[in-house]
Amino acid sequence: MALNELKQRLPGYIAVGILIALTSFWTYWGVGEGYYEGWWGAWYNRLVYLIPAAVLLALTLAGIRWPRKGGWTIIVVGAGIFVGWLILSDLSVANLLKALLLGGLAALVGVLFLIEARYRKRLRPEDRTPPENWFRRNLRYVLAIGFPLLVAVAFSVYWLPIVLGRVDDGDRGARLIEGNGVALLWAPAGPGWPEHYYSWNDIAFYGVPPVGFGEKPGYEERDATLEDMNTTGLCCYLSEDGLTIMDEPQYIWRMPTVDEIVRSLGRHGDNAGCTWDGKPARANCQLLPDKETPLWAPDWSPIYYWAADEYDEHKAYYVNYNGEGINYQPKAWGNQRHGYRFVREP
Repeated sequence: MALNELKQRLPGYIAVGILIALTSFWTYWGVGEGYYEGWWGAWYNRLVYLIPAAVLLALTLAGIRWPRKGGWTIIVVGAGIFVGWLILSDLSVANLLKALLLGGLAALVGVLFLIEARYRKRLRPEDRTPPENWFRRNLRYVLAIGFPLLVAVAFSVYWLPIVLGRVDDGDRGARLIEGNGVALLWAPAGPGWPEHYYSWNDIAFYGVPPVGFGEKPGYEERDATLEDMNTTGLCCYLSEDGLTIMDEPQYIWRMPTVDEIVRSLGRHGDNAGCTWDGKPARANCQLLPDKETPLWAPDWSPIYYWAADEYDEHKAYYVNYNGEGINYQPKAWGNQRHGYRFVREP
């Protein structure tokens, strides 16, 4: 390839290179998250995490095949990202810069493809003949698909043995877990260990009139405290067998602490020997814990358990199944990845 031709083709090469890098990154994220938090229930749960990579791959292939149409499509997508980011996030200098970065990168790639389209339009008929060699003729397509595929395969080699080797004895009843300095009875499936989720505030304010989940007049502007959790929390109303919500507080069950959850983590029936230093980080474990019974339900969506510990007035701690995600979230926040499981003394 002549130096002059290389200069003219360079914008298109840069555009494809940027998109390949972005697609590979989002494949890395999507495959990792699919195995980490999406490996439960129906098989299509995992596909949701691949949507960003799939969109980027489609834009890459479109830009290679139709640089003008693809370029304008990418510019429009970038504008949508810019506007959407500003609408969905708090208005701040940091978020404005992020929106400009993402939208600007998309605009840059789109413009580079438009330059590539202009170059192709100027080509003479004899220069439009594609190489006879299939690999050379389709090199950009091969790279666009090959790099993300390689990332997906590499991650699968690591994760598949883990998720396919998980232990699930099918028992969703109350379980005694002891060892590593703790001995606790963990609630059975039901109100003390549900498949759905609630925020830390929802759980702690359960007994505030009107009793139950829902709006609590006079409590809209405040977050719950540990005292609320131990006084009006849902755990206080759980029957001794953990299967029924009583009309009056029983004060038998409670929310476990971070330390208790961490020390109860296990893998393949063995205690993982984990400890926590009291800071948001990962636990120090002798074995890498996993999402297995008796502590977890591998086929349920939660991969985090709320803990009794408060980070501050507005945030509470949670623990993930492999001990590598001990962190905190706003007490009013929650999603289907955040569950809870109450405990009591044996």
